[in-house]
Amino acid sequence: MSGSDSAISFVDSVKNPLSTDVNVEYQLFNLVWVGMAAVLVWLVVPGVGLLYSGLSRKKHALSLLWASVMAVAVVSFQWFIWGYSLAFSHTTRGNGFIGTLEFFGMKGDLSRPSWTATVPDVLFAFYQGMFAMVTGILMVGGACERARLLPMMVFLFLWVTTVYCPIACWTWNGEGWLARMGALDYAGGGPVHISSGHGALIYALVLGRRNDPVTKDSVPKYMPHSITSVVLGTVFLWFGWFGFNGGSAGNASVRAWYSCVSTNLAASCGGLAWMFIDYFRYGRKWTTIGLCSGAISGLVGITPAAGFVPIWASVIIGVVTASACNVAVDIKRILKIDDGLDVYALHGVGGAVGSVLTGLFAADYVNALGGSYVTTIEGGWINKHWKQLGYQLAAICSTVAWTCCVTTILLLILDRLPFLRLRLRAEEEEQGTDYAQIGEFTYEENEMYIPEPTRYKDTTRKSSTKDDSDHQLESGSDEHIAAAAKEAAVA
Repeated sequence: MSGSDSAISFVDSVKNPLSTDVNVEYQLFNLVWVGMAAVLVWLVVPGVGLLYSGLSRKKHALSLLWASVMAVAVVSFQWFIWGYSLAFSHTTRGNGFIGTLEFFGMKGDLSRPSWTATVPDVLFAFYQGMFAMVTGILMVGGACERARLLPMMVFLFLWVTTVYCPIACWTWNGEGWLARMGALDYAGGGPVHISSGHGALIYALVLGRRNDPVTKDSVPKYMPHSITSVVLGTVFLWFGWFGFNGGSAGNASVRAWYSCVSTNLAASCGGLAWMFIDYFRYGRKWTTIGLCSGAISGLVGITPAAGFVPIWASVIIGVVTASACNVAVDIKRILKIDDGLDVYALHGVGGAVGSVLTGLFAADYVNALGGSYVTTIEGGWINKHWKQLGYQLAAICSTVAWTCCVTTILLLILDRLPFLRLRLRAEEEEQGTDYAQIGEFTYEENEMYIPEPTRYKDTTRKSSTKDDSDHQLESGSDEHIAAAAKEAAVA
């Protein structure tokens, strides 16, 4: 929730619910709306699981569905122990760097107003916990198809504690240093998207590229095994995002509904922009993957802006963010980092673009639609408040630097512990994460794994003609497939 909602003072006295009605200081329709929004955000987590599962190869599909449910469980426990307290305690340490353990184990009076004064701490903790879960499942996407699952769980718990919680404190805690500086982030451009995108990039870098003898030194690129799962995951994300942005108003004011309209419009324009770009870049086809990717990038771009910008600006934000993310997909080939699910391109780049555009289009009169529930802002360039872009850039740079440094340190330490080796062995990776780590399968078939995966042509060998499209397919040789099948049969 945006920092503009946080200008409140806290009363230290603990109320006894046996003698005092703690509900009288709240408007119950606001509690209902934020609670419903939290449930909508929860749907984003399995939506990401479906999206990632569809984009992966068949032999790894279940592991990504598993990861989404695991993220809910691990982050919920972390949030209960100390996550909420570190991010949203009523006092902070280090000049707004990190919270205290005031709410350790959810102790204390959680009926008092939170940093969003329209809701109590118990509801605010419930709502913000969903954001932490979404961030966690997005980040672990960088490890697709080659990570061991126990180290992934340990890493996720530590990452949310040391990366997400401090950045959430900086941004949304009323004492956070970015909030006090004046940086605007309505619903998570920095804490959710920039941090998860760059965390996923570092995770992919430390793990290394997926094993593939055909691609050799280049980054492998495989066809999604289930477009249906991709579409269904996108639907879950789009639907859940109305809670993501609409609920971040912290109330049921007009500003909340402005956020919902802007969210839907940005996603729609982003989907169209990406699809049209892909039409001219790849084989004159109206790709479903392009449409879904663009819609998601539009959702990412509008996240930090939805409660601050006019509705017309969401068209620009959707188109610009989708275009930037489309180009950013090629960055992994330049860097040779195997971010197979493009988490960095969509969320790292998309979150940064959305944050910059917030600095341009934030309007004081849109924020004022929240009425008495919000404090005023000076707006962005649209209000001739030129400094706002500088504040946004400072927030982006600090979030990127903290995420990359801490994520790298965590992964390198964990990988050196014998029982927490991060990566699957080569033979386990060939069998598939589902078989090697779970022992269950998304699809029950006679063959345990696909001997030779279907690949995009441009990652297996260079085309001899300029007219070859990136979406042409190349299959392995008959001899290779026969040999692999024979080996599997003997085993």
